Parts: sequence; structure tokens; C-alpha cells
Amino acid sequence: MWKCPKCDREFDYEPPHHFCDSGAETIGEYIEGQAEDVRPRLWEVYHAIKKALPDAGEKISYRMPTFWQGRNLIHFAAFAKWIGLFPGGEATAVFADKLKGYHATKGGVRFLHKEPLPLELITEIAVWCGKHNGR
Repeated sequence: MWKCPKCDREFDYEPPHHFCDSGAETIGEYIEGQAEDVRPRLWEVYHAIKKALPDAGEKISYRMPTFWQGRNLIHFAAFAKWIGLFPGGEATAVFADKLKGYHATKGGVRFLHKEPLPLELITEIAVWCGKHNGR
């Protein structure tokens, strides 16, 4: 039996991807609810995206910090060993060359906690998302 330390839900086994509802209603609440050593990194990601998308709205969607304009533009989230950036499948294809060296999937990319964050690349991806994912 495994019990999530954040939400107290119990499982027969430790699921590889468990997203508990932290109850966060704002991006700031989400970030402040994460592990102390991860918070500064999440704030860096937040500020990089905010700089790229100053007019975008902010919300929690799919239990992740989200920037949106008429529809979701880009998400990010904290995980045990990495921060995920979720700009969508088209963006990861467009930036495939620049994402080499990171674990990129269709729609997302992982930035390990033990490595520096590529804030310029995150900003560039966010700008692209604002131009191509918005309405």
C-alpha cells in the first residue's frame, strides 16, 4: 500500500504518475505548495513564460500552472526529478533540434532538477506558443 504524502490518497502500489489535487487556485499557490528546493526553479520558469506572454491569463488547468488566451497556450509542472513544460505537440516538433539533450515527448519536455534550466529556450517556446496556440 502506498499513500501520497500530499493528498493522503492510498493506492495498492506507487503509481508512476500520480497527480493529486493540491487545491491550488493560482499559479503562486501551486508553486508555494511544492517542495522548498523546487520552488525557486518553478518561479524561474513562471517568470520566463510571463515575460514571453505578458498579456496571457493565468490559471490552473489539468492541475498545472497554465497561461492562456482564449485557450490554453502552455503549461508547466513540478515532478519528483524534473520540471515539465507542456507547449503541445506542434511546438515540440518545431523545437526538436533545440530540445536535443532533453527528454522530449509529443507535447512535453522534461528539465531535470540536477541540470540548469534553459530559460532562454523556455522563453522562446512560450513566445512561439503565444503566436501559434492563441486565438
